[in-house]
Amino acid sequence: MYERILVALDHSALSDRVIEATKDLVAASSAKVWVLHLREREVIGRLGLVPTESDSEAAAAVADATADLAGAGIDASAEVRDTLYGHAAREIIEDARLHDVNVIVMGSRGRGDLAGLMLGSTAHKVIHLADRPVLIVR
Repeated sequence: MYERILVALDHSALSDRVIEATKDLVAASSAKVWVLHLREREVIGRLGLVPTESDSEAAAAVADATADLAGAGIDASAEVRDTLYGHAAREIIEDARLHDVNVIVMGSRGRGDLAGLMLGSTAHKVIHLADRPVLIVR
């Protein structure tokens, strides 16, 4: 069914469900999976880029997800990198194009349309920017 899958993790409570949904998608094929986590950084005056999570927290969670996929026999690789707050959706789309993935899998924190609009939901933006299917896990 799918040959290449991009999994965008935000380390929310839904991350485990996102990985399980990915396993289900791969079960019907032998897809290659890229796990991506973007650490959003805020720019604050003289402080420059201020992290919203530590490097070790981000790396550990992505390593756990990749190990979980590999344990299920899935060819998975991972990347953790920084992005400015509010730019994650565009970077997810760019990575999807770079790896020529067939589908993007990601979680939604369950915000409604109004909250997503007001708070800038990454999942909402990805759905509207994507030129390929997006599977949103709730």
